[in-house]
Amino acid sequence: MAGSTIATVAATSHALSGSPWMWYVSRGSGLVLLVLFSIVVVLGVATRMGSAPRSWQRFTTAELHRTLSLFGVALLVLHVVTAVADPYVSIGWWATLLPFASHYRAAAIGLGAFALDIAAALMITSLLRRRLGYRTWKAVHLLAYLAWPVAFAHSLMAGNDLSVGWVFMTEWGCAALVATALLARVLGRVRLPASAIGG
Repeated sequence: MAGSTIATVAATSHALSGSPWMWYVSRGSGLVLLVLFSIVVVLGVATRMGSAPRSWQRFTTAELHRTLSLFGVALLVLHVVTAVADPYVSIGWWATLLPFASHYRAAAIGLGAFALDIAAALMITSLLRRRLGYRTWKAVHLLAYLAWPVAFAHSLMAGNDLSVGWVFMTEWGCAALVATALLARVLGRVRLPASAIGG
């Protein structure tokens, strides 16, 4: 009851600030980013496992994974810019890069900054993949498995709209999707040695 009252007061104050559209764009882009990031993770797992549909060639899955990742970068810029530019909150540009430097919702914004830093590392190393070498690129790329739960926690904590049905379903639907993909990969790794021994 107290939580819903606080959320209502926050939403009312935001509306009175005269620019609620920035919050909606920031929150909306954040939710779309979570869905997109979840699909990218699943595609990454599918590429590694070779479990894409038979009608798709492996490079098709990898290319889709890469294209969605690049689109996600553009959407991430929109998400960050609208969050910082929103006059209702005071985040500051430095807080988007330095985790937990924000005075406003320090934990939620800090997790978002941490996820952003990981995303930046993934993007930069992907652009420099040929120079860095496959092993270095792969080692850094494994951080994607850390970035997703951090981004998910940020999404849960940054919004006050989890009581809205479609938002709740979007958040936890993404969690279920990624968890299923990761479980499939773990089981695939467990079964592979067993089948090799049996063979």
